[in-house]
Parts: sequence; C-alpha cells; structure tokens
Amino acid sequence: MSSPTWLRWPTVATIHAYGPLGAGHVNPMLGIVAELVRRHHRVRFWAPAEFGDRIAETGARFEPVTSTWEQLGGQPPQMHGREFLRAMGLLLDETKAMVSTLGQAPKPDLVLHDGTLTWWGRILAHRWQLPAVETLPNLVSNRHWSMNAYTKINPVDPRFLWQMLRIGRYLRSQGIDRVGDFMQGTTAAARIVTVPRAFQYRGDTFDGWDFVGPCLTDRAFQGDWQPAGAHHEVGAEHPVLLVSLGSSYNARPDIYRMIIASAADRPWQVVMSIGDRVTAADLGPIPDNVEVQPRLPQLAVLRHARAFVTHAGMGGTMEGLRAGVPLIALPQMAEQRANADRIAELGLGVALDPDRLDAPTLWSAVEATADDDGIRDRLDWMRAEMDAAGGAPAAADVVDRVLAAQ
Repeated sequence: MSSPTWLRWPTVATIHAYGPLGAGHVNPMLGIVAELVRRHHRVRFWAPAEFGDRIAETGARFEPVTSTWEQLGGQPPQMHGREFLRAMGLLLDETKAMVSTLGQAPKPDLVLHDGTLTWWGRILAHRWQLPAVETLPNLVSNRHWSMNAYTKINPVDPRFLWQMLRIGRYLRSQGIDRVGDFMQGTTAAARIVTVPRAFQYRGDTFDGWDFVGPCLTDRAFQGDWQPAGAHHEVGAEHPVLLVSLGSSYNARPDIYRMIIASAADRPWQVVMSIGDRVTAADLGPIPDNVEVQPRLPQLAVLRHARAFVTHAGMGGTMEGLRAGVPLIALPQMAEQRANADRIAELGLGVALDPDRLDAPTLWSAVEATADDDGIRDRLDWMRAEMDAAGGAPAAADVVDRVLAAQ
C-alpha cells in the first residue's frame, strides 16, 4: 500500500504562526507547533510577550508583538453577547495594527493562526497568496447548530451594520472582496478544531473540518505541583478540588469567599486560582486546607484532582476532560454556557448557575460528581474519543497535507 501524498512531502517548510492576546487561543496551538517543530519545520510564532515562555518551550522561534488590547486590562475582547459589537471594532483595530507590523516579515510557506481572533492571519495569507490553516479552540457553527442559540445578533441592528461596513471597507483595501467568506473563515485551506467531534453539538454534520481534540503540551515552564504533605494539617490522602474561573471572567471574589469559608471543615484540599484582579487579601481568612494563588500549573494540579470547579471555558474544559476529572461548571458568559450545557448533556459533570450559588449547592455537586461511577464511565468514553481524534500529530498531519497540495 502506498503512503498518503503528504507523507512523501520532502521539504522542510517555513511556517508563520499567529496568536492573539488570549491564553485560551494561544494554548491550544502550542502542541501543534511543538509537533511541527519536531517534524523539522521552521516555525516563527508571533504573539504578545506574556506567552514567550510557553512558545519558546515548543521549540518555535518566538516573535513578541504589542497588542492594542493590552489597554483593555490584558484581556481579549469577548466576541459574544452584549460585548460583541464593541469587540468587532476592537478586533478590526487590532487587525490593522498587526497587518502593518507583521506584513514586513519575509514570506513564509504557510500561515497557521487562531481562526477566532487573529484575522490578520487570513489577510496576510491572502496578500502572500499562501495557504492558511486555522485553529479553532471552541465550538464551531454551521446550519445545523450555531452559537446564535446562546447569543442573539440582530443583523439589521444599525451598530452591527456600521461595524460590517467598516470591516468590509478595510478588507477591500486589502484586496479581499468576499467579505462573507472572510468572516466565516471559509477561505482557509484547512480548519483544525481542537475539540473532539464527540463534544461538538451536531458534530456529525460538520464536513470539511478537522476535529483533532486537545493538543496539550507539558507546560514545564509553569513548574510542578504536588498535593499538601506534612507541612499542612491536611494530608495528601484528602481529595483535591481545583477551582479556576479562567483568565477573563475571574473577578468573582463572592464565589471565592464562599468556597473558602465553607471549605474549612471539609475533608478536601482546595486549590484555587484567582487571577490578577482579585488578591488573597480580599478573601478573608484562608484555612490550612485551602491554597490560593494568582495562577497555578493547571495541568499539573489536574493530575491529582478529584473534581474541578471551572468557568467552562473550552481550554479548561478540554484540560479537565483530558485528565479524566469530573467538571462542576460555573459559566460566566454565552460561550461558556454552551460548553456547560454540553458537559451536562454528555454526563461529564454538572452545570450550576454562578449567580444563584451557595455553599450547600456547590459542595453537594462536588461530592456527588466526584463519587459518581456513571460520570467516571463517561469521562473514560470522552478520553477514548480524544485519543481517536489524534491530537497534535493529527493536526500536524493536516498542515503537512496542505503543504503537500501546493
């Protein structure tokens, strides 16, 4: 039997990778880039400076850029709900700045970029007449299922029409006339979804998408983590509960205080990541069985966790499922609500309303999910689906297939 064409591709390619100011968009690309480097491709990865350590760990050449979004407090604009129209304008401004900066680099053989926020990847690929491979770290939409079920956009809203007029005018100045195709990403040579098809709503209806599942790296730059030992009153035999509300919607001191105050007399070791907009001093007395940090090596903690209280961002969701940890979802926005509903629908955990949450409800969910054999069986099923999806090697195969088709 002869090998597929891409397996016979003899040339080492130069690849430009682009990531936005958003850990949930950069992290899913890391495993793919690491695998491409392992295959001896030359990868240059442009992203904001805060991602330098994790990108350097992949072996790619890190190229720092300054994001116009840094003035927003270090967070990407949210492309859902009430923020969507404002976010469209912010994304256009960021795109103009990045095209001006990154367009000065030598022409590569292929562009690899986040498909949700790095529109500049599409524009530069068009300018250079090169194939673009997009990575999608989230649920995707078609005529059978759409995120519009969770966030309604009025197509005749004057504000929406004005933003589309601005975007269309800019794209035409870049030689792009198919504005609708550009916005939908259908001009890409390939679209890699870092979610298994089994997690995608109506996944069987998506043709022309490569669902490869999570593409995780070890993230050794973050260091290791071990359960509490002799230096704590609580011993390592206690189950570990990880609490993280992600990197964008994490300013919830009310939730943190409630969990901390109710954890003191419970036989759990609680490990809590609170981000940089809340401090431990804001949260009152912290008992010995609770560890509070701005950031944690989440993959390392998940290796020991018995349950995971999560905002249900797709990055954290995939990391928890890959580790086989039951999820207690506290969604903060539209995309996360879609993820949380899917978690519950597939029997991988439970979804709770963060605005109507109290300690008895939370701890009842934690203890029930941690001890639920049915959930454990479903987690095993999902891990098998992730294995079958192929992860980073499957994603790199897609890139090599596109290169071979040139």
